[in-house]
Amino acid sequence: MAFGGFNENANAAPMAEINTTPLVDVMLVLLVIFIITAPLFHQAVPIDLPRVDSTKLDDKPIVVKLAMDGQGNLFLDGAATTREAVHARLSELAPSQPELHFRADRNTPYEKVADILAVTQKAGVMKIAFVTEAAR
Repeated sequence: MAFGGFNENANAAPMAEINTTPLVDVMLVLLVIFIITAPLFHQAVPIDLPRVDSTKLDDKPIVVKLAMDGQGNLFLDGAATTREAVHARLSELAPSQPELHFRADRNTPYEKVADILAVTQKAGVMKIAFVTEAAR
């Protein structure tokens, strides 16, 4: 069934064009709205701001990398270390609020991971990030 008029004449050809009058009406209304509202976007209150010279502060946190292998051996920034040395180093850096990136081997017992997390907490580290690998 083709779209056409309401007459039942079987010889009537279907309507082949789209009525664009409603589309043009909507576009004209939108154009008028934008013409009226566009000047409102450019209104500003003139204020006299103070001028100062300053430098940008680089507040990059100190990052400490701590790794633990499957046997529980610790590596602080890539060098082998002990539990006490980790506590001493983190206590030394605690006032500057370091960020600890902690990696543990998949086969590391949870008891050893919990122990080293307790050491970092006692040292005063508040920001701990657990480094993982993406699933394959």
